[in-house]
Formats: sequence, structure tokens, C-alpha cells
Amino acid sequence: MHRRHLLAGAAGAAALAALPTLGQTADAWGASAGYPTGWGGGFEKGRTFRVGNYSGGYEQMFKHRSIAAGALVSPLTEALRPDFKYRWGLFQRSPQDYLDQWPVTGLLIARKGNIWHESYRHQRTAAMRLTSWSMAKSVTSLLLGICLDRRLIASYDDPAQRYLPELQGTLHGGVTLRHLSNMSSGAEVLHDRDNAVIYPAAFLGADTDIARTVAGWNQRREDAGRSFNYNELCPLTIGMVIRRVTGQSLSEFAQTALWQPMGAEAAATWLTDSRLNEFNCIGVGARLRDWARLGQLVAQRGNMNGTQVVSTAWIDECTRWSDSDKQVSYGSARQRPALLAGYKAFMWHAKADGSQPVFAGHHGQRVLVDLPTQTVVVQTGVDHEGAWQPELHALFNAAADMKT
Repeated sequence: MHRRHLLAGAAGAAALAALPTLGQTADAWGASAGYPTGWGGGFEKGRTFRVGNYSGGYEQMFKHRSIAAGALVSPLTEALRPDFKYRWGLFQRSPQDYLDQWPVTGLLIARKGNIWHESYRHQRTAAMRLTSWSMAKSVTSLLLGICLDRRLIASYDDPAQRYLPELQGTLHGGVTLRHLSNMSSGAEVLHDRDNAVIYPAAFLGADTDIARTVAGWNQRREDAGRSFNYNELCPLTIGMVIRRVTGQSLSEFAQTALWQPMGAEAAATWLTDSRLNEFNCIGVGARLRDWARLGQLVAQRGNMNGTQVVSTAWIDECTRWSDSDKQVSYGSARQRPALLAGYKAFMWHAKADGSQPVFAGHHGQRVLVDLPTQTVVVQTGVDHEGAWQPELHALFNAAADMKT
């Protein structure tokens, strides 16, 4: 560990030691009310509703589709490692220490299908579906790869309007699938500002329509491919392409092309607009172990139980940067020194060599993958405040470094 990172970690750990734990104290997350669900506090602002809504409550609030599991279930074997520790600053900490500190609902550590640690907090259980937030974008990436594998899409560098003639002449219709999946559409969109317009139009309202919302957003900031700019309309456009080329909903296609071949243990759900089109920038609900299986699928370069669910070529594409992807290469997509990152095809990257792809979602949802060791860490949570991200990565890297 570099000295500056060690000192930063030590300072952070010392500061945290002086604070009450954020994960389990008091009643910030609705324990005394039985972790309620519903619209209290709005869509995601009310803290006391997050635990309940993020573990099945949204399915009572929104239209959604189901993704059925199949007869084949990929094994996840309990091989618990109670000796597992990670260094955080000057201290050795355990997963339980981490869970005590942060508002996490589920944490799973696995390697090659062997579970080293699995815990749930806030009265959540292994049978509950835990929401993805933007990890759904990475699921969309896998579906896009399968469409390319099956030649339903001719080229990653085709514009969306080749498959969606109704988007001819619109901003997102003219952007290539590559630049859409790299969040480089060139649209004049500010994520924190414009989601207040996009979400009501495409998801939250009574008459929501993803296609109408995508077609109607034509403010351009720059040419496509110039810079990274996180934009929910990009995955929504690719979701439209996948529906068109497959002739199915995303959930139907995911069920037969991804979920069942991967060997998921239980059904998943995907939230939709009022027309039952998946709002695929967020909205997948799945068990923690099935999120781990998705990570394992990536770790095994698309292969599960001897079946090549998604091609190695697509996993390779998602984990490297060509000249056409320079704007999202490591250190370009996110430039903050403490959390440098790359981006590619709706996956974040924690290392410059592409060996640690990450599914990342709002309020702490994560699937972290270390390709060389096939180590997977899954976290579901209800908040993003505080220094949990560097600590989670310390835990993850310790797991990847651990000898079997």
C-alpha cells in the first residue's frame, strides 16, 4: 500500500472510531416501524422506507416484469472463511466490523463459486430480492453482448437508428451503441439535474413512455464520443434496441438468454414504464446470491457450468479500451484522486488494466469482480454517505489477495 493511502486510511479509520456506527444505530432506517414500504418520503429520499422498498417494496409500487429461474441452479458452495480480515488504515477489520459501520443490507464474498462470507442486516434474508439501482445497466451490457454474439446486432459501432428507424434524426438515434454504452452520447444532460425530468417522463408518472422520452431529448452539448457524461437516456436507448432486435421484452430475453443459462436460483424482477417496457437504467430485483452469480459469470469470462452464456469476446470488450474508448479509459471517466476509475460498456473499472470490473448502483449497490482470481464481492445497501467506498475496496482487494 502506498504511504499516502495508508495514512488516509488510518486517518479515516481513526475518525470513524470516534463516531457511532452508521449501519445499525438508532432507528434511521425504519426498524421500529417494521421497515415499511411505500411512498413515504418520496421515491428514494425517505430513509425509513429504503430498506423495505429496496428489498421488494418497489414491486408493490411499480409495474414490473418477472424473470423466471430455470431447473438448473449453478452451485454456490458454503466454504466460510472466518479468518478473513482486511486492513483499514492501521487496523485489521473483519466483514462484521464493516457491516457494523455502514448501512449494508447484504454482503457476500465468493471465489469460483465458493462462498467465504454471507451476511444480511436490517432483518433482510437470503430469500429477498434486493434492488439494483444502476447495476441494471451492467445487466443490460450482458444482454447487449449476447445480441452481438447472436448477430442480432451487426456491429457495436452501428448507430441506434439502424435498428430503430423511428429515432432517425434524433440525438440518441444517431449515436453508436459503443458511445451509448460508454455514456458518451454528447447530449446536454446533467445527471443530478435532469433526472428530475427524465424519471417522471419515463418511469415515475402515470403515463410514462421510455421511447417518447428518448426521442424527445435532442439538446446537444458536443459530438458523441468526446467525453464521459453519465446519462440515463443512453441505457434506455440500448434497451429499445435490444427489444427491437430480439422481438421480446428485456425480461423475456434475459430469462432465456441469461438468467436461466447462468443458473439463477430464483426469479428476478425488472421495473417498467406504464407500457411495460423495462426502465433498464435501474430496476432489477434479485437475490444476493444471484447477483453473485452474475459476478461469477463475468469472472469466468461468460462461461457458467460449461455453457458460454455470453462470449469471452464481449467480456474482453467490456474490460479494455480502444482508440474509440479513450474518453472513458481509466482516470478519464472519473478523475477524483481517491477514486480513480474507468468505464466501459456500462461497467465501471477499479484498475487501469481492466481486471476489476464493477457493477455500481445508487446508495451502495455493488458487484465487484477480480478477473485474475475470480473473486466476487456483492454488497447491497441503503445509503452512500461516508467513506465506505475505499473501505469496501480494501475489503475486496484483501479478498482477491487471499490465498486459498
